[in-house]
Amino acid sequence: MMRMSDAPTSLDKFRKRKRRQSGSHTTLCRRGFHKWRFDDRKQFDVKEGKLISIERCERCGATRTRIS
Repeated sequence: MMRMSDAPTSLDKFRKRKRRQSGSHTTLCRRGFHKWRFDDRKQFDVKEGKLISIERCERCGATRTRIS
């Protein structure tokens, strides 16, 4: 017997994703086209006496540092 209080099941996780959505984030980063965004945390290098900016890729989470 079916209960009336159950919500309908979402079938989105079973649908096939479009090619553009499935591979764009990994393919671009593997080929070196990261989407760099500045991280809010600022760090200071004591030896050099300079401010270091940390950038993080939005797609894959890779990080790189820049000296300013």
